Amino acid sequence: MPNARLLPALLAAALLAACATPPAPLARLGIKLAPSALEASISVQQHLKVERKGRIDELDAAVEVDPQQVQMVGLAFGQRVLSLNYDGKELTSWRHMMLPRQVRADDVLEDMQLTLWPAEAIARSLPPGWRIEDAGLSRTLYLDGAVVATITYTQMPRWSGTVTLDNLRYDYRLTIESAP
Repeated sequence: MPNARLLPALLAAALLAACATPPAPLARLGIKLAPSALEASISVQQHLKVERKGRIDELDAAVEVDPQQVQMVGLAFGQRVLSLNYDGKELTSWRHMMLPRQVRADDVLEDMQLTLWPAEAIARSLPPGWRIEDAGLSRTLYLDGAVVATITYTQMPRWSGTVTLDNLRYDYRLTIESAP
């Protein structure tokens, strides 16, 4: 019966391995609002700066939103590194192979919509447990009462001036400076 003695040891090893497995990363919010929910058509040039774990990455972007679609082209050193198009149903994107894996079109669209779209439109699309508070030049996103992200603006409309999104859940800061 050597197998009978081996089974508890294998079960114990499997349980220990399961405990040692790192938890899965937290899922993003996953909102995808209709372009028309912005309630405006915009065309802006922006400079984006992402700060995370002591690293700073910068990108220039051209953003266009009309009631039918959201389009963005991201440039680094004058070369296209990211493009996305969202028609309210399907998000299509292209990314340069040198762009860090962490930069995903879904996340870029989500951050764009969290910062620019009306809080009422965002609130209607939030899953249970989430809520957003808008106080003019600032917004706060909560999950089960805990602050997940803060967004500050230097002026209105939100796509002019400087926007700073501090994402506490994923530990990064996104600063968006729109060209005058």
